[in-house]
Amino acid sequence: MIRKSSFLCLLICVLLCLMLSVHSAEEENVYRCHGNSSMKIALTFDDGPHPRYTPEILDVLKKYDVKATFFLIGENIALYPDLVKRILAEGHEIGNHTFTHRGIGEYTEHQLGREMEHCEKVIYEVVEYRPKLFRPPGGRLDQKVRRLAEAFDYKVILWNIDTRDWAHESPESIKENVIENIEAGSIILMHDYIGTNSPTPKALELFLPRLLEEGYHFTVISELLGCQ
Repeated sequence: MIRKSSFLCLLICVLLCLMLSVHSAEEENVYRCHGNSSMKIALTFDDGPHPRYTPEILDVLKKYDVKATFFLIGENIALYPDLVKRILAEGHEIGNHTFTHRGIGEYTEHQLGREMEHCEKVIYEVVEYRPKLFRPPGGRLDQKVRRLAEAFDYKVILWNIDTRDWAHESPESIKENVIENIEAGSIILMHDYIGTNSPTPKALELFLPRLLEEGYHFTVISELLGCQ
């Protein structure tokens, strides 16, 4: 009886270890932040490029010598290729954000794979650049996203600071949100396009100099993760 109980306990422990290792493997290429001792943080922008707001954002980033990562939509890349070229020329990084930006739940795994492939193809056609990063629309993470990211050899990039610029929060509110929640390794979510009257460029003007004064170093995601 004792032997059976011991064997049962051992079996339970083995199963728990296997479950933990599977969970760990699933999270291996998924990043919401990446702690470090160098005060490095990453600023990211979704849904661009946009003909008005992307240039405004790039102008602010250039003013403060800040580098960022842009998760671009394939359809917009095709419409505004010169902005994509400018993003790379000014030292920023590009990630894949699907071709049409529908909700993840609307895609079958095959459809999502085609979306990712189509976006990657148009990026390469415009700037001969192969992205290494993927951000699912809405930041939704499910098993098909995990499997496809592995198949495409992408790292999935989420965030730990949502500026809520998409909700048209005021620039002052966005600034306070970022400053109150920032820490070394943070990944900040912003958007090139959220509709009319975007607060994003003005918010950048408010919090970038403050964080630079505090000693934070803005870097692209690949550098933050140490995989450049």
